[in-house]
Amino acid sequence: MTIIRKIGFIGVGNMGNPMAANLLKGGFDITVFDARPETAAAFVAQHGGKAAATLAEVARDADAIVTMLPDDKIVRKVMLDAGGAASALARGTVLIDMGTCDPTGTRGTAEALEKLGIAMVDAPVMGGVVFAKDATLDIMAGGSVELVARSTPVLKAMGRAITHCGPVGSAHAMKALANYINACALINAIEALTIGKKFGLDAKMMADALVPMCAGRNHPIEKKVIPQILTRKYGTGMALSFIAKDVRIAVDTAHALGAAVPLGEKVSELWDAAVKEVGAGVDQTEIVRYWEEATGVRL
Repeated sequence: MTIIRKIGFIGVGNMGNPMAANLLKGGFDITVFDARPETAAAFVAQHGGKAAATLAEVARDADAIVTMLPDDKIVRKVMLDAGGAASALARGTVLIDMGTCDPTGTRGTAEALEKLGIAMVDAPVMGGVVFAKDATLDIMAGGSVELVARSTPVLKAMGRAITHCGPVGSAHAMKALANYINACALINAIEALTIGKKFGLDAKMMADALVPMCAGRNHPIEKKVIPQILTRKYGTGMALSFIAKDVRIAVDTAHALGAAVPLGEKVSELWDAAVKEVGAGVDQTEIVRYWEEATGVRL
């Protein structure tokens, strides 16, 4: 298989920008495309590389396409719609999708691309913008052993660890499940703290006490509650609606498999309700406002 050197990177927003920049630092030939041309132009002005005006242009002569986009429907659209990136890709090239997408949709896109001679790896990331900037993202990968091995030098330029989860779609499933666990844990922590506050306990004392009790089992206490919620910074860089979407993916996947997911269904309802009441674009940690309003306390 051809060694990947020339990459078309689609989606250079908050996460995609530093990820594509690290590919440039890693010696890859990068052409970027974004739905907002000014965003692609700003990337080139800041980091170098080239900007493409169309999806076909970003894919032309590329060994691989890397996408960092909101969901699988958009990935399918930019790849397979008329004038999409797949129209300009040669047989034997690969799509590396690094967003958080529905694994069922990912498999459908992979099947459609396979008919065109284009392979696909799903490679979602764990970690926010800070980790994207210093190339310490944890990356999951789904695809054949050979294809993941071929893509590994690309992934290593952006992350510190790559975990092969299985065939295409498996990494997106794993990412959704990991974020589902995180989403459950964050709600659990907030609920306990608001109950304790109502009883009369100090919020900081509770959070500090819970670190040795729960760290490693309930990491939002140390990573989100103390540095972001109790300080009211709300600065993790992940929108509340994105977490709500990830939980829905996990629940939808369980439904598709006929698996029981009663807690997931309730957690999904709660995150969706918070999107409506607190706001879709606010930081995920601002979900605390949902509990503060209901309980009548302020952490």
